[in-house]
Amino acid sequence: MADLTTDLGKLILNNPVMTASGTFGYGYEYSKFYSLDKLGAVVVKGISPSPVNGNPIPRHFELQSGLLNAIGLQNPGVDSFLTGDEYLPFLRTTNSTVIVNIWGKSIPEYREVAERLDGVDGIHALEINISCPNIKEGGIAFGTDLKLAYKVVSEVRKATSLPLITKLSPNVTKIADFAKVVVDAGSDMISLINTLTGMAIDINTRKPRLANVIGGVSGPAIKPVALKLVYDTAQAVNVPIIGMGGITTGEDAIEFLLAGASAIAVGTAIFADPYAPIKVIYEINEYLDNNGYNSVKEIIGKVEI
Repeated sequence: MADLTTDLGKLILNNPVMTASGTFGYGYEYSKFYSLDKLGAVVVKGISPSPVNGNPIPRHFELQSGLLNAIGLQNPGVDSFLTGDEYLPFLRTTNSTVIVNIWGKSIPEYREVAERLDGVDGIHALEINISCPNIKEGGIAFGTDLKLAYKVVSEVRKATSLPLITKLSPNVTKIADFAKVVVDAGSDMISLINTLTGMAIDINTRKPRLANVIGGVSGPAIKPVALKLVYDTAQAVNVPIIGMGGITTGEDAIEFLLAGASAIAVGTAIFADPYAPIKVIYEINEYLDNNGYNSVKEIIGKVEI
């Protein structure tokens, strides 16, 4: 059996398959299906300084090949995450590698969450969601402005010694520029992609399908876009990349690894099949064994152009 050990620099995983933030809750919700330590890492739903109720309903709509959602980053806030029985205290009992996705509406809010989580037992890395709107700057997303992206990552870097992952938005003109900026600001790794922006309309009511009107598109429909942006990013920076976007099978995951990702995250597929990440791990291993590879590391970035 091939070695699935995954080297992400400051973070070593037992396999390259993790869950995408926002699709796996806080781990507790899926723990009845299988032991969470079978995963490379559990990436929890985004945490902000204070509790957030999220957007009004309806806030998700199933597409032909994916999902449109505007959940609104609902979460219990950092205090409840650190102390609540179904959050970090539970995750500590699972022997899992835990990555906490963090966000804020201003740079001080990002820094506050990072400071609160720094050095806390059971947290192995932070993932910065920079697709959030900066309220003080009129709602522009941190991840679509190079200066804001640099500033938020550099401030979080000052606030924590934990390995730092920055999750990039695909809603930009040139992903390589943002990859270089966040690495220069101190990010140890990059994850991508976050959702594409989209909308849907009910032709009978003539109203948007989402109360928020605009939402994020995820699932199989976005895989070709995600794969191309992972490839572009791998050409631009020399840090580990976590690829995601429409991964439902081991074959999908292997495409991302060949494109330059060192690890991958399964997201929307989990809603249809909670076992999707476990199946992807098995199928990656099967591919490696069938093709004579000894380690998953042997295929990273090996697409032949």
